[in-house]
Amino acid sequence: MTFKFNNSYINETHTITGPYEKNGPLSKYFDYSFDNLYCGEKTWEQAEINLIKKTYSLFKIKPNLFISGDLLNQIIASTYSAKEFDLPFIGIYSACSTSVLGLILASTLVENNTINNVMVSASSHNCSAEKQFRYPIEYGGPKKKTTTFTSTGCGMALVSNNKSEIKIESGTIGKIIDLDVKDVNYIGAVMAPAAAYVINEHLKDLSRDISYYDMVFTGDLGLYGMKILKDLMKSEYNIELNNYNDCGVMIYDLDKQPVYSGASGPACLPLVSYSYILSLMKEKKLKKVLLVATGSLHSTTMLNQKLSIPSIAHAISLEVL
Repeated sequence: MTFKFNNSYINETHTITGPYEKNGPLSKYFDYSFDNLYCGEKTWEQAEINLIKKTYSLFKIKPNLFISGDLLNQIIASTYSAKEFDLPFIGIYSACSTSVLGLILASTLVENNTINNVMVSASSHNCSAEKQFRYPIEYGGPKKKTTTFTSTGCGMALVSNNKSEIKIESGTIGKIIDLDVKDVNYIGAVMAPAAAYVINEHLKDLSRDISYYDMVFTGDLGLYGMKILKDLMKSEYNIELNNYNDCGVMIYDLDKQPVYSGASGPACLPLVSYSYILSLMKEKKLKKVLLVATGSLHSTTMLNQKLSIPSIAHAISLEVL
């Protein structure tokens, strides 16, 4: 399902991260980074709430609506933050694909001038996510090299019908894909088929070739998942994915940091795209970009019942005016 937008723009973005992201290659592009994972709070969950509140405080405009999602049960990082903002609120959950789903929803709302602007947020925290989806880090459990490392941070964008240099040109909502993968330490393999599906649907719906885009960025397949995606695009859809990178690979130095196959988490794609990628677009080094956010929709409850992991991906096209 693909939507074309004529009146939706990204007016302002901000990013705040944790210490691992601060020590990665994109550090200079972030607005602020905390030196430790507590981010000035007493618990991991409260640290993530603080990340959202701090990021929101950097914006100059109070929006008409706040859309936010995270990984915690009942999206508590988003809800506890939203109560401080005194704004109409829509909470969303799409795992690591939350950011692009939020952008599509926001663009749809501002497109017909019903409201003027929407703040879209996506966040995650390594320690709170590990505790909920795998094992608490205090357990010191071994991890496979295919495991991704949940990013700590918040990426936020102001989507508006006020014209700016970054236009949201179109967006595609994906569908649930389940290829019977059950390994929570290999979510790149879980999500790659969903990414392949939504990229193909996006191109097909708009009658485009992949060469239309200067770059395609996924978030967050990791080192192994992005290789699977390239193979799937070629074998299933006869598409060569050449101008392509994954935000989960870009945000860390995989040779020096203990992050396994790269980053994951709802914050991963917006941390990279709202800082580094948009800076390249504003410098006219990239003019047309396709962002594909991928989500592993698993829970420990269903994994303990021996069920496989469903996945989803959403895509959004950004263009420089």
